[in-house]
Amino acid sequence: MRTPRIYTQLPLRIGLQFGLDREAVRHLVQVLRMQPGAAVILFNGDGRDYAAQLLECTRNTAQVIISGCSDEEPPSVLKINLGLGLSKGERMDFALQKSVELGVTGFTPLLTEHSVVRLSAKRMDNRLQHWKRISIAACEQSGRRRLPDVGDILSLSDWLLTSKAMDGIGILLDHRSDTTLDQLAYTGASIKLLIGPEGGLSQEERNRAKTAGFESIRLGPRVLRTETAPLAAISAIQMLWGDFRG
Repeated sequence: MRTPRIYTQLPLRIGLQFGLDREAVRHLVQVLRMQPGAAVILFNGDGRDYAAQLLECTRNTAQVIISGCSDEEPPSVLKINLGLGLSKGERMDFALQKSVELGVTGFTPLLTEHSVVRLSAKRMDNRLQHWKRISIAACEQSGRRRLPDVGDILSLSDWLLTSKAMDGIGILLDHRSDTTLDQLAYTGASIKLLIGPEGGLSQEERNRAKTAGFESIRLGPRVLRTETAPLAAISAIQMLWGDFRG
């Protein structure tokens, strides 16, 4: 069985002994039924994996001790900041999970004209915490040692404004465009990727993005769903300029 990877917010070091949080205990003890002496891997986003061992565990508690530390994971070859229009629960969850697995470094949910999701302030906070848990779980599964940034829910206008301070080029996915990714001559290390919700971005929103410096790009002859488009775009970007090139 593959050694489980568990995220913790605690500072980690060799020799440290501590109790895991409730969610980690539930997964290791109640789901995986691991016993004292079993190996686990811990990480906290500092770029390293920490080899650890279960010392003792009950249904609700688990003590571990750290015995080793990996080399630091190198920074991403290409930083990809994804702004994605809010879509219905499972679609948004899937898009985020797979984007993290593919190496996205920043993710911002966007309120747009055609977003079918409308959230109260409380529900916004709940969804944001939910997405952060999905991001962490995707890192645990994929072996990422650095957590991507999951930003607050923003309006498209606010995100376009903040994106001006980000390095790199802006790419707007639009199936009406005549330009494809391979036609971009790019040698930088950062990309801002904008994708609309189920209903796409309005003409006015597309115009605002272009005014903010985003270049309209299509991904082949087909119209992709909002949960498929980020995965196709990130994979193609990673192949052209990112860590899929080795």
